[in-house]
Amino acid sequence: MKRTPALDILARSNVLHEVREFAATEFTVEEAAEKLNLPLDMCFKTLLVQGERRGLAFALVPGDAQLSLRKLARAMGDKRVEMTDANDLFRLTGYLKGGCSPLGARRNFPVYMDQSAMQHERISVSAGLRGVQMLIAPADLQRLTRAILADIRED
Repeated sequence: MKRTPALDILARSNVLHEVREFAATEFTVEEAAEKLNLPLDMCFKTLLVQGERRGLAFALVPGDAQLSLRKLARAMGDKRVEMTDANDLFRLTGYLKGGCSPLGARRNFPVYMDQSAMQHERISVSAGLRGVQMLIAPADLQRLTRAILADIRED
């Protein structure tokens, strides 16, 4: 099995999880859901955002939704939030687009997780490599990342 910083954190924490791999070509949440035969609302995207005053943070939203920058800014206590450029992702996190995990980034960024995650027994997020996903209880992921739950989806 492949190793990533995210999977190393999970191994040390003794949190129950499952790792699934697939041949990634598009590097999208839709591809992960389809190839792993999972509902799209159970597969969460890890997005890196930049707050005007608060700096960088991860936002976790389900694959069937878009991130609301307005709602996220409110949850962060910031005036404005924007997506970071995908070309900067590796430099800032150590992860590539399509393989960005909320665990094990180069820095411990604040994490904001859409509250809909708690409706699921397990959710799927990137394990830190393209084509590698981890299925984990959302409460465990929240605890490990110290994620703040909020409504951050577009209406």
